[in-house]
Amino acid sequence: MSDESGGSAVTEGYVVPIAGLVAFMFALMAGLTAGRALSGDPADVAVPVGFGAISLLALRIRTKAVAAREANGSDDAGEE
Repeated sequence: MSDESGGSAVTEGYVVPIAGLVAFMFALMAGLTAGRALSGDPADVAVPVGFGAISLLALRIRTKAVAAREANGSDDAGEE
């Protein structure tokens, strides 16, 4: 399942949009579960906190991918 381009996923620009979508998805899920956590059991707080942590991790991966792409000088994949 290769496109025969010879580039890595970071330099081809696949990581940045996927990591952004994953971060958005987990941030949205954290927001949707926050109401239940604030009005329910204290143990329910773990779910939105976990979703928020995964969202921040995905944003960190996206930031590193953007920095790696800029370091390689391949900004022709699109504007960020």
